[in-house]
Amino acid sequence: MKKIAAIAFAGMMGLSPHVVFGQDNALTDEMVAHANMLGKNAYASSLTEEIITSLTTEVGHRLAGTANDKKGREWAMAKMTVMGFDRVWEEPVTIPLWHRGSASLRMTEPFQHSMALAALGNSVGTPEGGLTAEVVQFNEYKDLVAAAPNSLEGKIAYVSFRMEDSGVRGAKGYGYAGQARRNGSVAAAKAGASAIIIRSIGTDDNRTPHTGSMNYADGVTKIPAAAISNPDADLLDNALKYGEPVTLHLEMSSHSHDDVVTYNVLGEITGTDEPEKAVMIGAHLDSWDLATGALDDGTGVSIVMSAGKHIIDGGKKPKRSIHVMLFAAEEEGLYGAHEYVRAHKEDHNDFDNTILGAEWDSGTGRIINIEPGVGPASLNVVREIGAVLAPYGVATLSTNGAKGQSDMSALGNAGMPAVNLGMEKTNYFDFHHTPNDTLDKVSMEAITHNAAIYAMFAYLAATVDTDYKK
Repeated sequence: MKKIAAIAFAGMMGLSPHVVFGQDNALTDEMVAHANMLGKNAYASSLTEEIITSLTTEVGHRLAGTANDKKGREWAMAKMTVMGFDRVWEEPVTIPLWHRGSASLRMTEPFQHSMALAALGNSVGTPEGGLTAEVVQFNEYKDLVAAAPNSLEGKIAYVSFRMEDSGVRGAKGYGYAGQARRNGSVAAAKAGASAIIIRSIGTDDNRTPHTGSMNYADGVTKIPAAAISNPDADLLDNALKYGEPVTLHLEMSSHSHDDVVTYNVLGEITGTDEPEKAVMIGAHLDSWDLATGALDDGTGVSIVMSAGKHIIDGGKKPKRSIHVMLFAAEEEGLYGAHEYVRAHKEDHNDFDNTILGAEWDSGTGRIINIEPGVGPASLNVVREIGAVLAPYGVATLSTNGAKGQSDMSALGNAGMPAVNLGMEKTNYFDFHHTPNDTLDKVSMEAITHNAAIYAMFAYLAATVDTDYKK
C-alpha cells in the first residue's frame, strides 16, 4: 500500500507516466497533463466522502419503488444540478414493487431455537400464521435441482452451501453460491417443497443474514424464500447431524404490489465536438432496505458523481459528452439497465451513441487494474489510457473481454464497448446485502482514489479520437 501511495503521489504531482507519448500515440501531451491535473485535484478533495456521507445520512436505503427511492432520486438530481452538470434528467423504468414485511424462524424439534433470517427480494410470504415443516438439507444448489418431483412434498428445502471466497468467480465464489438464492425457489417448488431457506451468500460469521433477489418461473408454484445467517446455518447443520427430524416454523409477510414507475438518473457534461456521443460512467442508485446501502452502491454513486464534478471543475470539456448514470432497480434484476437498452434501441434509436461504459459496483477497495472490452483497432488507445493510470497503481490487463460490471453488463452484452476497473480484494462480502452495509465500512481513502481514476479515465476516453467498436 505504501508503494502504491508513493506511485500515486508521483502521478498527482504531474510526473509523466512510464510511456512516451509521441506522434504515433492517440493521446497528446496536453490530454495527459490535464488528466494528471484532474487526478491531483481529486486526491486533494474531500468531495467523494462528502457525497457518500450525504447520501447515507439524508436518504438512507433506496429500495426500488419506495418513498426512499424517490428521495434518493431527488437527492441525486439536486446534487448534480448544484455541481454544474450541463443537463440532468430522469428516464422512466417500470418495476414490480416488493414489500419486505416481517420474517421469523424458529426451530421447534428436536431442539428449540430462534434463528436470524431475512426474506429474499421478490419472495412471497407464508400463509397467515406461518408454516411448520421438516427440513431437508442439500449441500449445493445442483443437488436440489436433482431432487425428484414431489420428493419434498410438505417439506422445507435447505441449501447449506457456504461461500468461502470473497471473489465473484470460482467454485466457492459469489456467483456460484448465488445460484441457490436466485433460482433455488424454482428448483424447490418443482420438487414439491413448501418453502426454501438458504445459508446466507456471504463470508461473515455474524448473525446478520444476507438478502438479495430471487426469481420465480411461470407455471411453477411460488414458495417463500429466505436466507439465514451463517451462525444460524451452522446451528441448523449441527442439529441435522443428530439424525432426527428437524422441524422449523417459518412466518413471512413479504409480498408484491402492482407495478410502479421509478427512474434512471443521468447527468451530462456536454462534449465540444460530438456532443451526441457519450462515455458513460455509472453506478446503481437503489439499495436493499436492511441498512443504508453505503457499500452497495453508495460508494459507486459517490465515485462517479465526484468524478464528474472533478472534470467540470477542471475547466476543460471533453470532445464527446460524459454521462454519469445512476441506474434504477439493479438489485431486483438490472431493471434500469435493461430498460435503458430497450428504450435507446427502440424508442430513441441512439444506443450506439453510448460509445464506452464503465461502472463501479464493488464496494470499497482501491482500483488496481483496468480490463478493456473494445474493438481491436482501439485496443491500443485504451492501453495508452491505462499507461496514464499506471503511476496511480492501476495495471492494464492483457485480456480484452470486459463487458461492464452489473448494470453496465446489460449495455455491454447489447453491443456497447466497455472497460472493467478491478479492485484489490476486500471483505466486501462480509457486509454485502446485510444490516451492516453502513458508512463505517467504507474506506474514504480508497473511494477518493477511485474517483480520481474515474475522472482521469472518463476525461481521456471522451477526448481521444477513436471508435471503441473498431
